[in-house]
Amino acid sequence: MTLLDLPDNTWARVESVDGEESLSRRLLEMGFTEGECIRVVAASPFRDPLAVNIRGAVFALRKYEAGSIRVCLL
Repeated sequence: MTLLDLPDNTWARVESVDGEESLSRRLLEMGFTEGECIRVVAASPFRDPLAVNIRGAVFALRKYEAGSIRVCLL
């Protein structure tokens, strides 16, 4: 499942970051690394953008960014 599929306020673990190299690299540099716990804290009506909590920080991700992050439920 991707971050887009994750229900709000549900914790998950990052499995991988897919997509084009520049996007993957940027997300990895921001801390979206394998094994990190993540949750969606808020979403707009069409889930674009999403506010996510990872490593104690909140990031706003566009739909295409969130769709490239694979997660599994805890």
